[in-house]
Amino acid sequence: MATHKWLDRTQPQTLQIATMIMYINAVFDLIGGVAFLLFPIGVVMTLGSVAAGLGIANEKKVGYWLGVAIALLPLVLIATGRLGATLISLLFEVALVALLVHPQSRGYQKTWFK
Repeated sequence: MATHKWLDRTQPQTLQIATMIMYINAVFDLIGGVAFLLFPIGVVMTLGSVAAGLGIANEKKVGYWLGVAIALLPLVLIATGRLGATLISLLFEVALVALLVHPQSRGYQKTWFK
């Protein structure tokens, strides 16, 4: 019987926090408005955040790399001027990328993720 975790407490703190931030981003996308979800990129970011969080919590390499891509996507959109951002939201996006590419996260992912 396969069990799926929403959060793995045995992972390094960097991956745990990154997983929680991905879930929180998805919730804020839903609360933030239906208008954001009407655009295909909004749906991709919301569903991608949840899928990446689940993938990381269940130690899947695909989930980790999806998480990195989903974390970088808002930064690319902000840099190209297609997405507005406040200073706080920008800090959270940068923090998420930093947590995912942190040496502790990368080392754990290389060793344990399938």
